[in-house]
Amino acid sequence: MQNMPADTELERLYDSHAQALFAFLLNFTRNEADTRDVLQELFLKLARQPALLDGVRDERAFLIRLAHNAAIDLMRRRTTRRRNCDQLAAESLQLFESAVSPDEQAFRDTLTAALGELPPDQRAVAHLKLWEGWTFEEISERLGISPNTAASRYRYAIDKLRERLRPIYEELK
Repeated sequence: MQNMPADTELERLYDSHAQALFAFLLNFTRNEADTRDVLQELFLKLARQPALLDGVRDERAFLIRLAHNAAIDLMRRRTTRRRNCDQLAAESLQLFESAVSPDEQAFRDTLTAALGELPPDQRAVAHLKLWEGWTFEEISERLGISPNTAASRYRYAIDKLRERLRPIYEELK
């Protein structure tokens, strides 16, 4: 990679500051996974842009500012993503074509409502598995989760849908 600092310089920075940065970020984010993600992002940024440290007098203060900004960016992205997901989930979508039979239409409306009640991560996996026909491996690659996580989200979604749709299924029998 271009502009990569000497490994020893990056190691020195990490050894000197990672523990303090981790403690700061953990206190700020209150989430260990987010803390690790932000810390990794910070050191990748330093590896790619070593000139960031040129002329810096107080490395620790500068790194804490970078870490703080990265954590704020992560939170903003999540807030925006969550707001968009909530907004989409709140919209009444017509996922299925209208049915001729009133019973079939009732089932489709109930299924649409049940899908809307699923958590967004489960809804996404269920959609990709049921409507796109993707494997758990394909879902995991595209959503950035493990195949086991994809499978468990699918299983939870199916269990919730089954429970929610059981009364109407029994009624239509």
